[in-house]
Amino acid sequence: MTRDLAKTVTFALLHFSVAFAVAYLLTGSVPVATGLAIIEPMVNTVAFFFHERAWRAFEAREPAPARTRLR
Repeated sequence: MTRDLAKTVTFALLHFSVAFAVAYLLTGSVPVATGLAIIEPMVNTVAFFFHERAWRAFEAREPAPARTRLR
């Protein structure tokens, strides 16, 4: 779980930076860009955390690939 949390936090920081830059370029407003950059990545970060957990659960249930023997 710590690895998932670390990935989530670094993703959140990256996402905040990108969201702020895009929102600022579109609006020219620091307050609006800040608001958008806080709200949208927070929601997306929570979704990403559960997305990673779902993939881990899916991979755990997937059977190991069959080995083929070359002749």
